[in-house]
Amino acid sequence: MAKKGGYGMPNMNNLMKQAQKMQKQMEEASRELEETEIEGTAGGGVVTVKMNGKRDVISVKIDPEAVDPDDVEMLEDLIVAAVNEAGRKVEELSSSSMAKITGGFGGLGF
Repeated sequence: MAKKGGYGMPNMNNLMKQAQKMQKQMEEASRELEETEIEGTAGGGVVTVKMNGKRDVISVKIDPEAVDPDDVEMLEDLIVAAVNEAGRKVEELSSSSMAKITGGFGGLGF
């Protein structure tokens, strides 16, 4: 009778159970991330963008002092910068959340 997982190989049933557990944890973390609100700011806080974990923009707040009819381009740039900052924060949060679950297996498709 052959040993389960012979030659120092892990038991395949245990690997499958661990993979299923990891998948459930990843799905739960993904749901939590989608509900999380992230803020990005620009211009020292004159423009604030709130984004959820799905990268949907929830709100944009603009300090009235930032509104200069003669310099709309500056306001547009501030909005873009705030959206990009919020997007980077979502990506960082997502990566760190998944890294906690997958450990060193992230590159293996888990």
